[in-house]
Amino acid sequence: MNTKNFGPLTGIKILDISTMIAAPFGATLLADFGAEVIKIELPNKGDTLRTVGPWKDGEALRWPGLARNKKSLTLDIRKSEGKKIFKQLIAESDILIENFRPGTLEKWDLGYEELKKENPDLVMVRVSGYGQTGPYREKAGFGTPATAFSGHTAIQGYPDRPPVSPSYSLLDYITGIYVAFAAVAALYHRDTGEEKEGQVVEMGLYEAIFRMLEFLIAEYDQNKVVRDRSPGLSGHSSPAGTYATKDGKFVVLVCSTDSTFDRLAGAMGREDMLEDDRYYTNAVRLKNDDAVQEIVSNWIRQYTQKELTELLDAHGVPVSPILTIEDIFNDPQFKERENIVEVEHPRLGKVKVPGIVPKFSKTPGSIRHRAPELGEHNHEILGELLGFSEQEINVLKEQGVI
Repeated sequence: MNTKNFGPLTGIKILDISTMIAAPFGATLLADFGAEVIKIELPNKGDTLRTVGPWKDGEALRWPGLARNKKSLTLDIRKSEGKKIFKQLIAESDILIENFRPGTLEKWDLGYEELKKENPDLVMVRVSGYGQTGPYREKAGFGTPATAFSGHTAIQGYPDRPPVSPSYSLLDYITGIYVAFAAVAALYHRDTGEEKEGQVVEMGLYEAIFRMLEFLIAEYDQNKVVRDRSPGLSGHSSPAGTYATKDGKFVVLVCSTDSTFDRLAGAMGREDMLEDDRYYTNAVRLKNDDAVQEIVSNWIRQYTQKELTELLDAHGVPVSPILTIEDIFNDPQFKERENIVEVEHPRLGKVKVPGIVPKFSKTPGSIRHRAPELGEHNHEILGELLGFSEQEINVLKEQGVI
């Protein structure tokens, strides 16, 4: 593990009281780049992500990657003593990240108006299913239902089958990126703006992916088109899609611009298509997409996946083999970029997790320590940071506060 470089956020202190994936992932991204993140978890219970699969020998395998670089403090912030300690930590922090249902922290007298009394510079990042306002604000929110609400699920799949949800928590991870982006943007304003004070940044899960659907919004607004389900880039580019190769494998190819199709036509030996009024531009190819797809599919089936990839790479055509995770573990690009790294695990020994991106030339991120055991840093945080004695810490534990 790299302990020499601490990243561009060194010195920033974050309290993470969120659970599961979206908001905690944002906190992890910030931690990867040097922020000190204290994860506050309920005593004897912890983040529910600690029990979410996949597993090995009863160990949750997401935890090492999603909680790396964090310190764990058990603290029941609903109890009076827990609130006092929480407010002491707020006074020492730059950012608070939370994802309770709207109104929950206010119910515990821990809303932003109360917390900024302890620290007016505090940036509070709030994630919920549907945002802090609106008629649905109190609805329970998880990533997959929120993906459906966003409009994304409605256009995924085949027209003759039910819509398809992502096979993993895609929206949660996208939201986590917004969390990290929002946190540093708010910090920049706090530290460079005229007012130099903290603020609240909040979003609903569904908004993270809805923001990416410009084409869907503009198309309906201007053309009143309700787009149907499609397994590929339907209505955008031709040719585009998933294609079978001679050896029973698959590639994804897309020609989003006329120049890329020009190169594909050259690779196929079909320069005649560039003079054909059915194929010479993307707009006309889309009108004749079935014919284009048949030509391209038949040509691709003449080659193995490796042969095709090498040929199209040589011509500068955007193509990729569809890689399994086994393929990825053996791929030289992933190795060279350190996209997979190892972290320590107290019982499994070592576990491979995603590497750090993006890569900074002067202040690279690092994995400084493994994901914490529940309450592993109680004595360090309470004793060294807040000055509690060993006896006081033991009393808090007996009372169920930590």
